[in-house]
Amino acid sequence: MKLLAILLILGAITTCERGETPVSDYSSAMNLDTITYNTVYNTYKEPSLQHRRFKHSDIEALIQDRKNKEVLKVDPIGKSFEGRTIYELTYGDGDKVVMLWSQMHGDEPTATMALFDLFNFLEGKDDGQEAVRKLLKSKLKLHFIPMLNPDGAERFTRRTAQSIDMNRDARAGQTVEGALLKERAKVVKPRYGFNLHDQNIYYNVPETSNPVQISLLAPAYNYEREINTVRGDAMKIIVGMNSLLQRYIPDAVAKYDDAHTPRGFGDNFQSWGASTVLIESGGRKGDAEKQEIRKLNFIIILNALIQIAEGSYGQYEVQDYEKIPFNASQLHDVVIRNLSIKTDSTAFQTDIAIRRGETSVDRDYFVRGRVEDIGDLQESFGYDEVDAKGLQFIPARVSNVVLDSASVLSPKDAFDLLKKGIMAVPVKTIGGSRASSLHSLPIHFFTQKQFFPTTSMDLGGTANFYIGDATGKLHYAVFNGYLIDLSKDIKDKLFKSRVH
Repeated sequence: MKLLAILLILGAITTCERGETPVSDYSSAMNLDTITYNTVYNTYKEPSLQHRRFKHSDIEALIQDRKNKEVLKVDPIGKSFEGRTIYELTYGDGDKVVMLWSQMHGDEPTATMALFDLFNFLEGKDDGQEAVRKLLKSKLKLHFIPMLNPDGAERFTRRTAQSIDMNRDARAGQTVEGALLKERAKVVKPRYGFNLHDQNIYYNVPETSNPVQISLLAPAYNYEREINTVRGDAMKIIVGMNSLLQRYIPDAVAKYDDAHTPRGFGDNFQSWGASTVLIESGGRKGDAEKQEIRKLNFIIILNALIQIAEGSYGQYEVQDYEKIPFNASQLHDVVIRNLSIKTDSTAFQTDIAIRRGETSVDRDYFVRGRVEDIGDLQESFGYDEVDAKGLQFIPARVSNVVLDSASVLSPKDAFDLLKKGIMAVPVKTIGGSRASSLHSLPIHFFTQKQFFPTTSMDLGGTANFYIGDATGKLHYAVFNGYLIDLSKDIKDKLFKSRVH
């Protein structure tokens, strides 16, 4: 009964092949399980990982701590190009071998956080879920490799220290880390694989403005994209994942591009006989550090492992995998529609799309907002949108008062300046370090002799301007790519910026 309880908590589909009760008989119970599931997740969420830019030293401390608990077997299996230790953690004594690896791209950390949540769950006790752990331990042999690219994670960059994309190195094995993963696959011989990534946040579900929060794929093992038993099983596992995800994030799931990549690890694991599932963590409004998407990873990975242990994924149909839509790429941070723009020679009305790019500073970051597109953008969507019909582009102004530093202004002071049309303020000093130049106020601070706000709408140009009416009244500010409604309070909102 304890096992059934956790299956209901997770929304897992039980199988009838062993005479168990069909899931339809418990549909009303599953509709009541959200609070219970949240309790399970919150109990085991690893509290030391709250932001995306954690380092190898952070997870190494967590891994070393596992040795004392003696639940997961911890083995150093090699070192990165720059000498950071890569670990494999093993759990279970079963016949079904599963291999899970995360962060082969250093700036894709969401699943790594979820794996440590899962480690905490596997080490849990006295919580009523012993039957689940017993099932996983007796049926599965789990091999986890968290943070396969620690050098990239140190810099929060995609590629390895050799400047090679590890996920295009399955064939040649030119990276130290890629060769290590390939060797472990030969030794472990997994029957199932989970390739854990993050995708960019600008994918949307086709014909909707919904960001894709989770993207799934059963990678193709050949150019013809044929479906054998191995790939078919991966598809069925994904159908189970999608069924569960629709209860949490309806219409926010898609498939990743399934073109065969002979250099890719997912494609090769599939060809090596491991039913391989790609999980891509996408975007969600208000979840910059991907903590909610981390939770979804925890849910679907644990649910999939239960279904693999039971064999219950076999109830799903490959045809239902094909019904999951592919990612579309029509999403931006901000879309402004019907904005009037006047120049010296002409005036026109158009749509503007804006995206913000991140630049890392140790464990933090700042953004730069850029004009991504200009024109007819009816098929484009924004995390934030505004219809500016009847409104026009208004350049921002620079203050002529020099402040000692950015710390002089309070959030209220900064917002008051912004509402007056001032978007940049000169300061005498940046601060003591590069990290101290970061701030979260909706004002540009600069120490250079001149600062140039956006005076014209240029493709690829900076996104710092106002939207106002013909009388000069300001309705919106576009500050560094953030859309700010000047009539509303911005309390508790962060604008990731830096002193220039």
